[in-house]
Amino acid sequence: MVVFVTIRALPVFQHNGASWLGSGGHLETDLANMQATGVNPPASAFHVRAWQLIYGTLLTTALAVVLGLAIAVLSSIFIVELAPPRLRKVVIPVIRLLASVPSVIYGLIGILVLVPFVGNDLIAAHEKTAMQNSVELTGAGLGVTVVILTVMITPIMIALTCEALVSVPVSWREGAVALGLNPLRAVLAVTLRAVRPAIIAATVLATARALGEAVMIQMVSGGRFFTPTLSHGIPVFLYEPLRTLASTIVDFHEGIGAPALRATVYAFALLLLFSAFALSVTGYLIKLPLRKYQTRG
Repeated sequence: MVVFVTIRALPVFQHNGASWLGSGGHLETDLANMQATGVNPPASAFHVRAWQLIYGTLLTTALAVVLGLAIAVLSSIFIVELAPPRLRKVVIPVIRLLASVPSVIYGLIGILVLVPFVGNDLIAAHEKTAMQNSVELTGAGLGVTVVILTVMITPIMIALTCEALVSVPVSWREGAVALGLNPLRAVLAVTLRAVRPAIIAATVLATARALGEAVMIQMVSGGRFFTPTLSHGIPVFLYEPLRTLASTIVDFHEGIGAPALRATVYAFALLLLFSAFALSVTGYLIKLPLRKYQTRG
């Protein structure tokens, strides 16, 4: 797979080098020009700067993973250590079910429920007016994308973290309590410390899914070549539309008959493959010094 994608993406690197990862130019115009070229495109047709898409991918993924990780850890502690047994038996299967829901279902709920709610009830008229010369604020944008992406990846992290917490010997926590810690402090100091490798593995898996998510993001992100900027204010920043690498691949896959656009789409795919590889290696390296805390069920 890597060799196949690399060969198809090679023309982009030959004509741009590593500079195609940078900023500059107008990405929407560049992709449109690629689609309009014939079967023998000139070298100028391969010009592209992908930073806008890389930024959108990193932004949505980072925000969703940070939110999801906080929710997953706290929820897992509650489910395993604090929840009544009856509630635990109900909640765990529901979480596993949520982890298997197709992403298009989340996207449908987002486009039909959340986007109209944000566009009609949360975005103020003066905010729409202030941004009308730059981009139209419709409700589809960064905020809705991050919320739905968080809902999509959090069940994965909760399910894996719960399994790891259950595998920790009860005697460890009881020993900490016997030494004077209250039960909650014992969980945080002993049990949670023991499952850090599992939390990292769950985070890596959830991040990989967030990086490659395309259909849902295409539906709720607004699909605009725009860079959300904090200087516009936090509320407007969350309402601004964007694109990611994966959603752009989906949007332009029908135009890959044009050689320049085909090579560019494969270059986006290669970047996602490399990101997944780098993520896996980073997670492995982080877990190495934590192996002494790992438990085996």
